[in-house]
Amino acid sequence: MFASLSDRLAATFKGLRGKGRLSEADVDATVREIRTALLEADVALPVVRQFTSTVRERALSAEVSGALNPAQQVVKIVHEELVAVLGGQTARLAFAKTGPTVILLAGLQGAGKTTLAGKLALHLKGEGHTPLLVAADLQRPNAVDQLSVVAERAGVAVFAPEPGNGVGDPVDVTRRAREHAIAKLHDVVIVDTAGRLAVDADLMQQLRDVRDAAQPDDVLLVVDAMIGQDAVRTAEEFQQGVGFDAVVLTKLDGDARGGAALSVVTVTGRPIMFASVGEKLTDFEAFHPDRMASRILDMGDVLTLIEQAERAFDADQAERMARKMSQGEDFTLEDFLEQMQSIKKMGSLGKILGMLPGMGDMKAQLDQVDDRELDRVSAIIQSMTPAERRDPKILNGSRRARIAAGSGTSVSDVNGLIDRFSQAQKMMRQMGKGGMPGMGGMPGMPGLPGMGGSKKARGKTAKAAKPAKGKRRSGNPAKRALGESGEVTEEAEIDLGSLPPELRKLLS
Repeated sequence: MFASLSDRLAATFKGLRGKGRLSEADVDATVREIRTALLEADVALPVVRQFTSTVRERALSAEVSGALNPAQQVVKIVHEELVAVLGGQTARLAFAKTGPTVILLAGLQGAGKTTLAGKLALHLKGEGHTPLLVAADLQRPNAVDQLSVVAERAGVAVFAPEPGNGVGDPVDVTRRAREHAIAKLHDVVIVDTAGRLAVDADLMQQLRDVRDAAQPDDVLLVVDAMIGQDAVRTAEEFQQGVGFDAVVLTKLDGDARGGAALSVVTVTGRPIMFASVGEKLTDFEAFHPDRMASRILDMGDVLTLIEQAERAFDADQAERMARKMSQGEDFTLEDFLEQMQSIKKMGSLGKILGMLPGMGDMKAQLDQVDDRELDRVSAIIQSMTPAERRDPKILNGSRRARIAAGSGTSVSDVNGLIDRFSQAQKMMRQMGKGGMPGMGGMPGMPGLPGMGGSKKARGKTAKAAKPAKGKRRSGNPAKRALGESGEVTEEAEIDLGSLPPELRKLLS
C-alpha cells in the first residue's frame, strides 16, 4: 500500500547523501519533496502541514547541524515523526476483569467487518481465549450465513439465533449474546453489527442502541484503507455519532495510496489497533506504529517477521532439527518438506522477503516471486518413496521419470529440485559442524569449511602469496597465509616458527 510513498521518500533521502552539512535551502527542498510525497499518498492536508513543519524545525536545529551524518539524522527525524503520526504506542485491547470482554465492531458496509470478526476471533483464540462471534447484522442479505461460515473456518463458536435478511432485532440478539457467553464460558464476545453504504441517522441510532445493550469494553471502527480521505471523514462522523476506542484498518495489502493510515490517528485522536493485510484469516496483525514507519522508510520489519516465524515453526520440529544437526545426521528431503510447509504458514514469500531491510529496490523481483513453486516442490517430494526421500542418491533416470509423472512436473523440475536440495544439505552439514556456509575457515579448526586443508598446505612451509595489486598486505602472518577464500592455498608460504604456539599447532 505504501509503495509509492516509500519510493518518493527514498529518492528524497538519496539526494542528501554525501552532504557534510545541510543548509537551510537543502532542508527546505527536502521538506517540499516530503510534502509532495505525503499529498500524493492522499494524506489529509492538516496532517501534512503539521508533519512537514515539525520535520523542518527539527532538521534545522542543533541536533542535525552538529551531526556527523546529517542525512541519516533527517531519516531518523522523519521516522520518529511517522511513528508519532501513526499513534506512537501500540494500542491494546481492554480486557474486562470480570465477565466476558465485549468487543463491538462498527463501520460502513463493505469495509470488511464480518471477515475481520473471524480474523480477530482466530487471533484471540491463538492467544488462549475462547471467543464467541455474535451475528447482530440482521439487515445485509446473507450476513448471518457469512459470519457462520467465517466462524467455522476460524474454529470458533457463533451465536446466531435470528436468520437475518431483515428479520430479527439486533439489540435483543446482542443482549442475549452476553448471557449465552456467560453460560458457555466464553471470555470474549465479538459483535458484528450492520453497516450502511453511507453514514445516516438510522445507522447511528441502531449502533447506539446495540452499544448500550452490549456494554462493550472496546468499540473498534473498521475502516477500509483503500478509500483514502473518505476513511477519515467516516471516522470523524462515527466518532461524533457513536464514539469508538480504536481503528482497525482493512485491505492494507491493496494498491491504494494509504493516506488513511497516516491521517486517521491525528484527525480522530484514536489509535490504530489492528491491520488486515490479506484475504486469509491469518492475514491479520497488531498494528505497531514504529514497525509500520520502518516499513514505509524501507527499514524492514524484522520483529514482525520473527513473530510470524515463531507462530509458523513448531518448537518440537525446530528442536528435532537442531538435535539432528548437532549429532551429524543428514538433512533429508522430508526435513526439507517440513521446512517449506512451515514457510507457507507464514504467508506469501513476497511479503516475507519484503519485511527485510533494504528490499525496496527489489520490488520488481518480489512481485515475480511465485508462491506456487512451493506447491510444485511439495508435490515432487510427496511423489517419492520414503527411501528416496531419505537418500536421493538412489534416484536414477527411471525413478525421476516416475516422480515427474506422479507430481505433474517434468524431469528437469525434479533434477533442479535435487540440485537445490544438495546445496541445502551441504549448508546444513556445515552448520551442524559449527561453521557458517560461504565463510572461509582456518584449516584444522573443527566445524569450519576448509578444515584440515590439503596435504601440501599442512606442511611446514608453502610459497608466499603476493598481495593483490592495490591491496594492503596484512601484518598478521596468519591472515597472509589465508587466500581470499579463507583457506590456506598451495601457493601460500609462511614461516610457522614465527607464529604463536596455539596457531602453529592448528596449522601443522
